[in-house]
Amino acid sequence: MDRLEQVAVAILWLWLVWRVDTSDNRFAWMLLFSESAILFFTLIRRSTTRLSMRLGDWLLAATATWASLLIVPGVVLVPALVPLGITLFVAGNLFQLWAKLVLRRSFGVAPANRGIKISGPYKFVRHPMYLGYGVVHISIIILMFWPLNLVIYAIGWWAQILRILAEERVLSQDPEYAEYMTKVKWRLIPGVF
Repeated sequence: MDRLEQVAVAILWLWLVWRVDTSDNRFAWMLLFSESAILFFTLIRRSTTRLSMRLGDWLLAATATWASLLIVPGVVLVPALVPLGITLFVAGNLFQLWAKLVLRRSFGVAPANRGIKISGPYKFVRHPMYLGYGVVHISIIILMFWPLNLVIYAIGWWAQILRILAEERVLSQDPEYAEYMTKVKWRLIPGVF
C-alpha cells in the first residue's frame, strides 16, 4: 500500500507539472514549489508496521493529499490582493516546510505512527503541516482563482479534518502521543479546533 501511494502521488505530481507548464498564470509555478515537498517527503519516508489498514482512512488521506494536486492554475480576480496572496503563500509554505523538516522521514499520507515528533511547530498545534497547507490554499485561491478550485479545496478540507481525527486515533495508541495531546490542546487552529 505504501508503494502504491507513492506511485499515485508521483503520477498526480507529473500531471500538475503539465498543467502548470501549459498555464498562462504567472503564479502557476508556485504550485510546483508547494506540492513538490509532498512528493519528496512521500518518496523518502520510512516504512512502518503501525499503519492504519482501514479503507476509509486511506480514502480520506488520499482525498486530502491529492486534492491539492488537482488544482487548476486559474486567474487573478483581484490584482490588489496579489501581495497578500504571495505573503500567505510564502508564510504557509515556510510553516509547513518547518513541520516537514521536524518530521523528516516520519512524513506520511495515510494514518500511521512513524515516530512521535513534539518539537518545533508541534509545540503550538498538533498538526502544523496542515495549518501551513491551509494558508497556502487560501493564497492559491487569491492568486489562481477558478471555481473548480473552490470545490476541490472544500472536498480536500472536509477529508483533511476527518483525516486528522483518523491520525489521532492511530497516534493516541502510543502513550507518548497521548501525553502530548494533554500538553498541546489544539489540533489545527488554536482556540478553534
